[in-house]
Amino acid sequence: MIKPDGVVRSKIGEIASRFENKGLKIVALKMMKVSREKAEKHYAVHKGKPFYDSLLNYITSGPLVAMIIEGNNCIEIVRKLVGATNGAKAEPGTIRGDFSTGIDFNLIHASDSEESAKYEIPIFFDEKEILSYERADKEWL
Repeated sequence: MIKPDGVVRSKIGEIASRFENKGLKIVALKMMKVSREKAEKHYAVHKGKPFYDSLLNYITSGPLVAMIIEGNNCIEIVRKLVGATNGAKAEPGTIRGDFSTGIDFNLIHASDSEESAKYEIPIFFDEKEILSYERADKEWL
């Protein structure tokens, strides 16, 4: 998910292209304004933590871009491309390392496991919105 700060900073194309350039496939993508209810469900794991309310306010403050990405070792690769949660500690060359200077506005969310992805995807997408196709360069990836 490209968070509101990534959207308003015009980083959608640059972020999405990093995944595609790595050989991953975007099978669903949409811009939306997330309701408080969806945000609460998405961030339920953080409920009760001191930053929970500010996280909900942040994610509902503007449009975001939700994506589903597929590919070999997808979660591991996406997490490496995204970088450390705190942009100040993220390696240069990662999305957060290149565009974020802290933890509050870190541009992007990525599922940390297959279980997380299975929980998060239905919050933002219906099955009919997820498309299947083959990349033209599949055999080279």
